[in-house]
Amino acid sequence: MSLPHAPQAVIFDMDGLLFDTEALYQQAWREAAELGGYDVPVEVIRLTIGMPWVRGRDLMLRELGAPFPIDDYYSRMTDRFVELAATNLRLKPGVLELLDLLDDLDLPRCIATSSSHETVRDHLSAHGLTHRFHAVIGHRDYRNSKPAPDPYLAAAERLGVPAGFCLALEDSHGGVRSAAAAGMMTIMAPDLVPPTAEISALCLCVVESLHEVTALIASSSASGIV
Repeated sequence: MSLPHAPQAVIFDMDGLLFDTEALYQQAWREAAELGGYDVPVEVIRLTIGMPWVRGRDLMLRELGAPFPIDDYYSRMTDRFVELAATNLRLKPGVLELLDLLDDLDLPRCIATSSSHETVRDHLSAHGLTHRFHAVIGHRDYRNSKPAPDPYLAAAERLGVPAGFCLALEDSHGGVRSAAAAGMMTIMAPDLVPPTAEISALCLCVVESLHEVTALIASSSASGIV
């Protein structure tokens, strides 16, 4: 596997791609249900993976019923997530090595996420990574959330690089659809949900970790692919 051309910029998702947060969110949802005395099936909780809350809220209400106290449940979940992240926020394998390579190649990079800027700052600061990204596109920086292409198009515009010359890295189905719809070279590093045939077809490749992405970019740079 090789890249069709060397990327001029790299756009990262955050949750489940840079940080091992999706499992923490799932745990926070489960524990919030227990604390609130809510009967929320695990299958419903899993539907929130990689989904912006504005869409996840509607989805949960469809599954749980309109009378369900969704906002109280969400508040309990976010409080519990903050507690868990304070001691259990971990980087995904290969993040630091990939950032080091991008530094060596002087490639600009941006985060495109559904999370708030405050959450992004907290996560990056916890691992001393704030200075390692040239821009952040977060909640409220675009009109339509993933799977619409808006977050990735906003990231490309912020970096001043045509979308087709950006490499997008994602872990979720909605994120892959978003990056592909933006016209970016897209690689999936699955976290909790494996790719379907449809999702795999939208990607250049599916990798086990960002270590493989580092190798692909290094190879494209060394071979002089343009």
